[in-house]
Amino acid sequence: MVDLKGQYAPIKEVINASIQEVIDTATFINGPKVKEFQANLEAYLGVKHVIPCANGTDALQIAMMGLGLKPGDEVITSDFTFAATVEVIALLGLTPVLVDVCPNTFNINVEAVEKSITSKTKAIIPVHLFGQCANMEPLLDLAKKHNLFVIEDCAQSMGAEYTFSNGKRVKSGKMGDIAATSFFPSKNLGCYGDGGAIFTDNDDLAQLVRGIVNHGMYKRYHHDVVGVNSRLDSIQAAVLDAKLPNLDNYNKSRQYAAQKYTSKLGAVSGLQVPKLRANHNLELDSPMTHVYHQYTLKIKSGKRDALVAHLLEKGIPCGVYYPIPLHKQKAYLDDRYNDADFTVTNTLIDEVLSLPMHTELDDDQIDFITSTVIDFLK
Repeated sequence: MVDLKGQYAPIKEVINASIQEVIDTATFINGPKVKEFQANLEAYLGVKHVIPCANGTDALQIAMMGLGLKPGDEVITSDFTFAATVEVIALLGLTPVLVDVCPNTFNINVEAVEKSITSKTKAIIPVHLFGQCANMEPLLDLAKKHNLFVIEDCAQSMGAEYTFSNGKRVKSGKMGDIAATSFFPSKNLGCYGDGGAIFTDNDDLAQLVRGIVNHGMYKRYHHDVVGVNSRLDSIQAAVLDAKLPNLDNYNKSRQYAAQKYTSKLGAVSGLQVPKLRANHNLELDSPMTHVYHQYTLKIKSGKRDALVAHLLEKGIPCGVYYPIPLHKQKAYLDDRYNDADFTVTNTLIDEVLSLPMHTELDDDQIDFITSTVIDFLK
């Protein structure tokens, strides 16, 4: 599904030298490389504060801790996503409120969010799934109307942009009160281990979060807030800083692969290729609307599982993201949920299929993958 060796080859010397510098200086925790990467990512995103941490799940938890959410507070998020988003809500004693998604973008349904707001609702977590931002403008308006926090989950959307109705383009992670991301190796910007970060333009919130990630300390052995131990190590920062200048090109490579896939599969009966969210003005749309962390088809013929088996038999990796909705996961079962409220998600789990998507895909590979899909669905 990814080719990290292929991605490494052209930047091998830069990566190796950057890692060696960390080893030579022995600044493994909070060293200069972490600060360099932090500053460079702030410039790239156009955000005032990037606070690196140990992984994307920690980033979500720390963001909620920074906002001062309390046990019993309700947090609305998508039913169709990876469990980390709801996991941290539960870990903090908050109440997860899961809602359905849109059928074409797989992102959170704003109307479903609005229907789920109660007097206990304190925050909304839109997940920018598969590389495309959720419909943020009406979501932000809704949050403002009800005085709610917005926490962006950007783990799959690094480099993606959202176009507002006035033509303003903003990168993923720059729109909410606070944002969280993962640098897991398979992400669009991935390190060689675990890593994550929190983004915000709020000075006071950033200062609080900086303490939380480091045991609640601003001064050594002075614990001013309740914190955790969640720091991005310097070697991972070195890898990320070496890869960051290539991120836009990485995303363009993914977009090229996606366009090739779509040109081959777009007219095939029984499947639906990924759709872009309808924008206010397509002429104002950003070239980075979708950065294709995943290229996810919907197999409408009832043959999804058989196609998965066929692809694997032919040596083609593929993935089903996600086979079980969160409201049906054993850990998060709740009598509050009515299955009828998740009609889209309940359909998607039987239809979605993600094809290989990474920066090193070539035309021959795409031709082989698409011809295999087409032959099976004939």
